Amino acid sequence: MSYLEDYYNNYDEEGRLLSRHGQVEYLTTMKYIRACLSNAADPTILEIGAGTGRYSVTLAKQGYQVTAVELIPHNIEVLKSKLDGSEHITTILGNALDLSEFPDAAFFLTMLLGPMYHLYTKEEKLQALSEAVRVTKPGGFILVAYCMNEPTIISYVFGKNKLQEVLGLNMLTADWHCISEPKDLFEMVRTEEIVALDAEVPVKRIKLVATDGATNYMREIIDTMDDETFSKWMDYHFTICERQDLIGASHHTLDILQKV
Repeated sequence: MSYLEDYYNNYDEEGRLLSRHGQVEYLTTMKYIRACLSNAADPTILEIGAGTGRYSVTLAKQGYQVTAVELIPHNIEVLKSKLDGSEHITTILGNALDLSEFPDAAFFLTMLLGPMYHLYTKEEKLQALSEAVRVTKPGGFILVAYCMNEPTIISYVFGKNKLQEVLGLNMLTADWHCISEPKDLFEMVRTEEIVALDAEVPVKRIKLVATDGATNYMREIIDTMDDETFSKWMDYHFTICERQDLIGASHHTLDILQKV
């Protein structure tokens, strides 16, 4: 069993997105998904790395035609358990690096909301992004989520007093970039790396969004907010989530691209 499969077999990703602090990322991502779909006459959706279906199942239950590709069999089982048979959704066991079973320009909206977290070389990231772009219709949208480097340095390396441990394991470059391997599970990037990937494929960037912004720095506070306070937090978050001077400090970002 791979490190990744072992992790997702035992991690409650659904619970994370359902927690109050996890709702910020989810609500933000859904806001921009809806914006991409708003003017589409008959959109088809592909989610690559669909996980347990938090997005794919929601969209399918809203009436969209969805294809969900997922690497981990356990996650597909959980996803299918949420369906009642009325949804227009197809689930496929597959890999973000090889979408050869799909023809070119097959989908209006293609989402990579997890795979980039677990790809460790530029070549792998570019392969996944290139495949996502290939299967998207011209004028359609590609949404790509990333884990960002600086929050890991701030919250984990210093916040959890892990500095000596990560230095001892040679997990930091001289300019404080995290060095990850598959056993570490997550790959961290900086905004300039996202720009460099986008430059390699036929897309234009619409927005780069901080999907959780400052939320994970204060998750205990977020989780205890009453409904009114949380509503105000979301209002504040939506006001600043596109500010490029704050993007690199967000734990998660969403790169919104349009195929040209």
